[in-house]
Amino acid sequence: MDYFLDLMSTEVIGKSLGLWLGFLSIVGVLIIFDLGVLNKKDKALSFKKSLYLTFFYIAISIFYGIYIWFHFGTETAVPFFTAYLVEKSLSLDNIFVMSVIFGYYGIPLKYQHRVLFWGILGVLILRGIVIALGTYITAQFSWILFIFGGLLVYTGVRIMLTDEDDAVDLENSKIRKVLTANFNVTNQLKGNRFFIWKKAKLSGIPRVHLTPLFMALITIEFADLLFAMDSIPAVLAISSDTFVIFTSNIFAILGLRAMYFMLAALLERFKYLKYALSVVLIFIGAKIFYSHIFGKIDPMISLIITMTVLIGGAVISFARTKDSSKKNESEVSG
Repeated sequence: MDYFLDLMSTEVIGKSLGLWLGFLSIVGVLIIFDLGVLNKKDKALSFKKSLYLTFFYIAISIFYGIYIWFHFGTETAVPFFTAYLVEKSLSLDNIFVMSVIFGYYGIPLKYQHRVLFWGILGVLILRGIVIALGTYITAQFSWILFIFGGLLVYTGVRIMLTDEDDAVDLENSKIRKVLTANFNVTNQLKGNRFFIWKKAKLSGIPRVHLTPLFMALITIEFADLLFAMDSIPAVLAISSDTFVIFTSNIFAILGLRAMYFMLAALLERFKYLKYALSVVLIFIGAKIFYSHIFGKIDPMISLIITMTVLIGGAVISFARTKDSSKKNESEVSG
C-alpha cells in the first residue's frame, strides 16, 4: 500500500502520477460514454441532444477547474480557465472548416458522426504530441516565447483583416493533392466505410480505394494541425505548466463533436466574434513583451479581460446578426 501511494505521488512533468492518471481516466470515461455508448448508430445528433452534451462538457471542465483551484490555488486554476476559454473560442474556426469539408466531400449528416468519432480521437493524440513538443522547446529555449508572441499578434491582425467571405479552397489543398496523387481515390460513398475494393478498369484486379469519408477524416486531421499552430502558442503564452496546457486543450476538444452538431447551422450568428478573438490573441501576444519589460500581469486580470472581450464579442455578434436577419425578412415580405 505504501509503495502504491509513493508511486502515485511520484512527480511526472510537474504533477503527481496520480493526478495525471486521474485526468486520463476521466477523459477515457468521457470518450467511451459519448462516442461509444451514446452514439453507436450512424445518425446526426439532434440540436437538443448536442446542446445538452455541450453544456455537460463545459460543466465537467468547470468542475475540474474548481478542483484544481482548491488543490493548487489560483496560480494554476486561473491559467487553466483562461487557456480553456481561448481554446474553446478558437474551436469555432474548427467547426466552420469541418462544415466546409463535409460539404465539399458530400458527407451526409448521418455519417458525419463516424468521421468526427475517429477525427477527434486523432486530434487528441496529435494535440498531445504538439503540446509535449511545444512545452519542451519553450523550456529549453525561453526566448522562443517572443516568437510565439509575435506570431499571436500577427495571427490576431490577420483574423481581423481577413475577409469573412473568403472560402476554404479544398480543391487546391495540399493534403487532397497528396492523397489523390499517391492513392486510389473514389467519389463513391459506400455506407460508413473509409475504404472500398474496386476492380481496375484494365487489369480487373481489385484495389483498395479511399472513400470521401476517409478523405474528409484526413483533411480534418490536417486542418487541426494547422489550427494547433495558433492555439498551442496561445496557451503556451498563457502558462508554462504542461498540465494546465494539456488539460485545458483536451477538455476544450472533447466537447467539439457535440458543439459541431449544435453550431454548424448557427455559425452565421458568430460572424463578428472573430474580431473579439483577434483582440484576445493580440492581447495574449503583446502580454509576453509587456511582462518582459514592465513585469508580469496578474493572471486574474488576464482572465477577466479575456472573458470580457469574448463575451462582449458574442453579445454584439448575436445582436448584429439578429438585426440583419429581421431586415432581410422585412425586405423579402416587402
